[in-house]
Amino acid sequence: MASVHHEGAVQDFIHRKNLLHYRMLLAGSTLDDAMRDYVSRLLADEELNEPPPPAPDDDD
Repeated sequence: MASVHHEGAVQDFIHRKNLLHYRMLLAGSTLDDAMRDYVSRLLADEELNEPPPPAPDDDD
């Protein structure tokens, strides 16, 4: 059971790092148009995999 939680944490970490990396690449000026389009698609795909926000606590 602990390995499942660990795997989820690793996937979340990789997801966040991918988002940061793709945004950093797009913010720079080193990509040609074809690579910029490719990285934009990668970013869009990664954003689609964004986990839903946690549900608010109804303990009030």
